[in-house]
Amino acid sequence: MTDYLDAADRFEHAFTETVENFRIVPGGEVTDAPMPDAGQVQQATELMVRTIFDIFRDTRLESVADKIAWGVVYSLHKVAKDIEGQADRAARVVQELIPGQDGSEVNSLELEDAQILCQSLDETQDALACMRDHAAATYHVETGRPWSTPRASLTSSKRTASVIAAQDFLKARYQRRAQAHAPQGPIVLFSGGQVWEDHALIYDVLDRVHARIPGMILATTAQDRGCDAIAAAWAARTGCKLIAFTLNHKLGQRAGFVRNEQMLRLKPAEAIVCEGSGIQEHLAREAQQARIVTHLLRRSDQRTSGWARAMNY
Repeated sequence: MTDYLDAADRFEHAFTETVENFRIVPGGEVTDAPMPDAGQVQQATELMVRTIFDIFRDTRLESVADKIAWGVVYSLHKVAKDIEGQADRAARVVQELIPGQDGSEVNSLELEDAQILCQSLDETQDALACMRDHAAATYHVETGRPWSTPRASLTSSKRTASVIAAQDFLKARYQRRAQAHAPQGPIVLFSGGQVWEDHALIYDVLDRVHARIPGMILATTAQDRGCDAIAAAWAARTGCKLIAFTLNHKLGQRAGFVRNEQMLRLKPAEAIVCEGSGIQEHLAREAQQARIVTHLLRRSDQRTSGWARAMNY
């Protein structure tokens, strides 16, 4: 119930009109039509994904349901990214028009029209990003796996002001984008092996850390299986911001250790390290030596003695 209410709040926020006049096609007519009903959009988004699994369940097409559902989420992601690109181009037009302002009515109207277009595109992108995120969460519920985009990151950034001076608008827009891709807040490091079955243990530890540090940002080692995938699913469920540190494969065998050092330079508040390889042992030791509060988790099978000794259990 809590997750559903959180989603309802996000939809209400994303589907609130933030600009009085709306236009997403250059030169098109301006409209003051309202946004769609947030609750209806939330239900429709969930049904788009869930219905695919329902109609294919217990049929010979059941095995492809997840592939089709993945495509539904990706279509929302693709349109949101396309709109984001249009908004970026519109913002550049606003920037180019600012120096030419001479107080004339023609120039002022041109700048106002350009800003309306940019703000409208931002509003549209936020709404589509909210739909995409909810569709991805539904995909995760149905499959047990977090939906992942083939490239780039998922960000959404809602504006609250409806009328902003052009330069202030561009500054706020730049800061909003920067914060979406490099969020500010207490960092909690997370890393673990690619073989892990105990989802509940990781969720429990993350929940307890999150309760102490509600504004935390989770920084993971970006693996698409095992511990990192579980942590990414937890972040999607709770709305916790996530930074994924990928490997620089050009560094060869050093890549994992260099990534550890990069993560530690963030000055994290805490670290959660699950049993895995020497990469995880290195991160745990370095975190402990830096006097970072470090939670060490081990698998619930019989292959833990080496990790236990190395981590001083």
